[in-house]
Amino acid sequence: MSIYLSMQRVRFSSPDGYEKFKMVFADVRKHLKDVPGFMHLTWWVHADDPTWFNEVSFWTSFDALRDWHMNTYHKHAKEWAVRTGAIMEDVITNFELKNTRLIRICPTCGHAEDGPYELSQEQARLAQSCKQCGYHFPVTAETASSTALYKDVAL
Repeated sequence: MSIYLSMQRVRFSSPDGYEKFKMVFADVRKHLKDVPGFMHLTWWVHADDPTWFNEVSFWTSFDALRDWHMNTYHKHAKEWAVRTGAIMEDVITNFELKNTRLIRICPTCGHAEDGPYELSQEQARLAQSCKQCGYHFPVTAETASSTALYKDVAL
């Protein structure tokens, strides 16, 4: 089974447009996590350009990604962005996953590991502690205001 990554690069027409978008985006988590095939979404501000925003999302199939784009909530959110002029530019690129690899060096004991892992079980894998000393690596948790959502899925 293929895993798909969708990447968007978005520029808003004004700081006010972005503030309004954040209100709509805050409700996305209530809809997106219920979509079959959704795995991960992260949104961040580009380090060199505060008017440029980046999003990546992972999906269990291209069909799952397409289903999200046909989702009633998502369609209305996109229509709102166009109607209000909040988004000036949205560059979308989709990729098919070929492999994943996790490299970790424990800051406590120095144990190094490097190997493949299943992206569909990423959160479970990232939650694993150091095999040598038990150090718990930091894991980014979701919060009500975070711009990251995660969900492991059974393939």
